Amino acid sequence: MKQLMLGNAAVARGLYEAGCSVISSYPGTPSTEITEEAAKFDEIYCEWAPNEKVAMETAFGASLAGKRSFCAMKHVGLNVAADPLFTMSYTGVNAGMVVGVADDAGMHSSQNEQDSRHYAVAAKLPMLEPSDSAESLAFAQLAYELSEQFDTPVLLKMCTRVAHSQSLVETHDRVEPEKVPYEKNIAKYVMMPGNAKVRHPIVEERTEKLRAWAETAPINRVELGRERKIGIITSSTSYQYVKEVCGDRFPVLKLGMAWPLPEKLIRDFAASVDLLTVVEELDPIIENHCRALGLALAGKDYFPILGEFSQNLVAEKLGMEVPTARALNETVPPRPPVMCAGCPHRGLFYTLSKNKCTVLGDIGCYTLGAVAPLSAMDMTLCMGASISAIHGFNKALGGESEHKTVAVIGDSTFMHSGMTGLANVAYNQSNSTVIILDNSITGMTGHQQNPTTGYNIKGDPAGKIDLEALCRAMGFNRVRVVDPYDLKATDQAVKEELAADEPSVIISRRPCALLKYVKHEAPLRVNTDKCIGCKSCMKIGCPAISIKEGKAHVDQTLCVGCGVCEQLCPVNAFESTGKEV
Repeated sequence: MKQLMLGNAAVARGLYEAGCSVISSYPGTPSTEITEEAAKFDEIYCEWAPNEKVAMETAFGASLAGKRSFCAMKHVGLNVAADPLFTMSYTGVNAGMVVGVADDAGMHSSQNEQDSRHYAVAAKLPMLEPSDSAESLAFAQLAYELSEQFDTPVLLKMCTRVAHSQSLVETHDRVEPEKVPYEKNIAKYVMMPGNAKVRHPIVEERTEKLRAWAETAPINRVELGRERKIGIITSSTSYQYVKEVCGDRFPVLKLGMAWPLPEKLIRDFAASVDLLTVVEELDPIIENHCRALGLALAGKDYFPILGEFSQNLVAEKLGMEVPTARALNETVPPRPPVMCAGCPHRGLFYTLSKNKCTVLGDIGCYTLGAVAPLSAMDMTLCMGASISAIHGFNKALGGESEHKTVAVIGDSTFMHSGMTGLANVAYNQSNSTVIILDNSITGMTGHQQNPTTGYNIKGDPAGKIDLEALCRAMGFNRVRVVDPYDLKATDQAVKEELAADEPSVIISRRPCALLKYVKHEAPLRVNTDKCIGCKSCMKIGCPAISIKEGKAHVDQTLCVGCGVCEQLCPVNAFESTGKEV
């Protein structure tokens, strides 16, 4: 059956058809939907793991047991999972294992741009790179065949445009492979130095076999063109841009295998054209390979190393006509991202800003606490870094620093990689105040469950970690819970914990305002007779509040009646509409 399918959904379908049995992932845009879609198939066990390293190790365990497995993550998640990844290259697999990684060129929802092809090169692992939904499905299946044929994990690299675009795919029935028997093999799977030394030559030999496979693999194909003055080597979404711009004008070598790259195929293609050109987003992986072969070419000297490409950019760099853009008659005002109306983090960040705290932040939707007018964040680095950083910050400065600096971290991020940082605070005793923003969900990536919510990926009851008990078990005597909608209580908690002379944890607990099961209070309105236009309510940056004709105005389609603005108004101008929500 043929149907339009999202790239990520097509990967999930490919995993299903290939007989994948176990999937363990950590949500991360643009990879999240792969696991969410796969969870709809009852034949596949799916789970959200606490972090990407755990997910990859779980998938490896399933492969070791003889079942095809998969784990998915975004590009920065592969950093977290790099430790097992590099050693799995040495051990190889039992049943097929595929690692999905989705890059975010353009940084639509990420803290950096990163080219995951470097991991394939460094770990000496094969990587497939689809350019549309049909290839996403087919390459997921092919990845298992290569994994088992060459005894290796296989990387499947997606990117934002392929993951989140739709194209036509043809689906087929699931084919359940036979379970591969597990046999004890210490020399293969126990990577102590003596065994690892023996495995390294096997990895190098495997790479050469994969390179030979890549020379004639159908996923690496030459598409002929009408003119030979330019020949283009490309892959992934860049291939789509090239074909949309050039059609069949120039010959194209389309690479579906990102690593290892063929040599003879590329040399022969280069010899058939006047000017060899490499079109690839981010880093010059293909280009460097071609230059190492001694080929002259055009690449990053024309095409940027930053950001996403587009059809117009490709056309411009190839010296082709670029369509004239139509300009809007009116200037569109900037619309920076903000926390949602009723976001439970708003009251907490307002309190931190009011108290002029130094705030070491973390990765999540609460990173928007750095945006004006709250501007209540001084640092965001990576998952879990807030707690480790505050420990180092306070150890370096001590004294007054300890009484005005806090770390903020979400509940899901805390489970991901905050616990070890908190253990370090407790063990090495810095006088640090850590605030866990518990909104009862993994909010940033679209409301996935995590180990603190009590539900699994399918919404069924699951193990639930008690944050208060966990923090106390780590050695914290001062652990308190506060409702961030209550500004007075929040302010008191922050002041008291900062004043204390021992490590402390504040759990700012209130469910995400966008959760479907959260029942809100009636929206508010402004009594314009009382409002004096002081704009005190604007200090929290709520998108439901604006100023019209010198008076505060509430958009009742956005307001959830959280009451934070009421607590800021000096004249009690906010009133409940009394309407049910």
